[in-house]
Amino acid sequence: MRPKQWRFAPPAPPTFFTAFPDLPWPLAQTLFNRGYTDPASARAFLNSDGLDTNPFAMRGMQEAVRRLRDAIRRNEPIAVYGDYDVDGVTATALLVHALHALGASVKPYIPDRFEEGYGVNQNALEKLAQDGLKVIVTVDCGIRSQVETVHGRKLGLDIIITDHHEPAELLPAAHAILCPRQPRCLYPSKTLAGVGLAYKLAQALFMVEEGTPLGKRKSDLHPDDLLDLVALGTVADMAPLTQENRHLVRQGLAVVNQTRRLGLRALFKLARIEPGHVGVDTLSYIVGPRLNAAGRLEHAMISYNLLMTAKPAKAEALAAKLEEQNRQRQAMTEQTLTIAREHALKQIDHSRLLFVAAPDYPAGVVGLVANRLMEEYYRPAVVVELGDEESRGSMRSIPEFSAVDALDEVRDLLRKHGGHRAAAGFTVRNEHLRELETRLRAYVDSHLNGLPTPTLSIDAVVPLGEMQPPVLSALERLAPFGQHNTPPMLASLGLAVREARVVGTNHLKLLLSDAHGDTREAIAFRQAEWLAQLPQMIDIAYQVEPNRWNGSTHLQMNVRDIRPANGHPS
Repeated sequence: MRPKQWRFAPPAPPTFFTAFPDLPWPLAQTLFNRGYTDPASARAFLNSDGLDTNPFAMRGMQEAVRRLRDAIRRNEPIAVYGDYDVDGVTATALLVHALHALGASVKPYIPDRFEEGYGVNQNALEKLAQDGLKVIVTVDCGIRSQVETVHGRKLGLDIIITDHHEPAELLPAAHAILCPRQPRCLYPSKTLAGVGLAYKLAQALFMVEEGTPLGKRKSDLHPDDLLDLVALGTVADMAPLTQENRHLVRQGLAVVNQTRRLGLRALFKLARIEPGHVGVDTLSYIVGPRLNAAGRLEHAMISYNLLMTAKPAKAEALAAKLEEQNRQRQAMTEQTLTIAREHALKQIDHSRLLFVAAPDYPAGVVGLVANRLMEEYYRPAVVVELGDEESRGSMRSIPEFSAVDALDEVRDLLRKHGGHRAAAGFTVRNEHLRELETRLRAYVDSHLNGLPTPTLSIDAVVPLGEMQPPVLSALERLAPFGQHNTPPMLASLGLAVREARVVGTNHLKLLLSDAHGDTREAIAFRQAEWLAQLPQMIDIAYQVEPNRWNGSTHLQMNVRDIRPANGHPS
């Protein structure tokens, strides 16, 4: 196990706690740790106040809305051009649903991962133009499609780009661009997912329709009805659950738990998801992977159709297909990871970057394998599927290093690239692959000082006896939890190990007690290897969470790390 560094937050001043007499102190301390250092900002965060931003505050929104309403008025066909991951699929479904409700002639287009690859494709634009499309709205892609946008304009297409990825210095010459990260965009929430941007565009269209109706509405759809898709895509894309994202996901989870989408209902039933208890973890680890499986193995339109179908039999058939594809994806990932890990281990002692490439790495799982390597060895990882003339790769990175900045540095070698700090992808001609590896290694060596140690940020040291259900209820007010808004990390120190045993395949069940005689059970998932080296006295870092079983809910201490007892925070 890779050792972790524990970093303890300094205590908040006493006056901060007195300002929150109604909150348990671990909750108040966590709010202080996360920058909510005055009562007004802390209360606003807890209540998600003031986070429903006017969509017209986003640069390009007026131009996008005006062109789409013109298309609806003139019966010009519109294509929503998406991506094959969950964010792209949900964004496509959301915008098609919204435009159709407003009376538009609209069709979805999601590229084939294997034939077309990520992003806007020139051949796809030509096909859409030949089919009579006049307006193309991209979702979750397009911000780096400069060449493709010029090509589309020559074909007579008006292209509206909605994308949340990092733009290049040169923006595409599109009819309108919705991207909070672009220069001179004053929209406050810079980290909306692709589906979040699609929702803001739909919200703007409905706002204008309420004031100046076109008279073509086909349904009574309200933008809030689409928030289940926003929650699903935002969580699956691991967008930060802060600011407006947290607000949208909190609202969206309520819609998900009462979803009217037959496809989601069928998927929940097959995956044994209990209605009414769908949370972020359910979307992240159960629903998201199943929807992603289609695009990884076959075509993402399977997932799109599941989200859009109104036929019960079709919903059940599509859900069953995704269930089977997810099993195949899991097996494929493990097989590929085993091979990639062998190659990566040969680089561990002499490189800060893991770079592995082979023709038998399936394109649909290279990102997943890169992420597993990054997590296991805590360093940037690149996994490349070698093609005949071109190869496609995925890069995953640790918080201390930006994947997209690294690819920007070698952009002269790449045909396509884009992404975020944590995750990015690229296409490269094979004759440039060796130089790409050499230059990426040099860039990582020059920008990553040594090999950082994974860090656990401890929010509060809590006596074992205070771990009671009211504390769990209070801490859940910080939810929904996700990227940049993780559950509070707590620590309890100087605990005696009364019992320790392995449960399941690789989990460690503990019975712990402290000097005051308080005893609690704890579970350390996938950490059974501790059993052979467990000291008698330990410190634990953990998160508390609800454990639902047989209709009742209990507090569960989910252990994230163990160390020999230190006796003090250090």
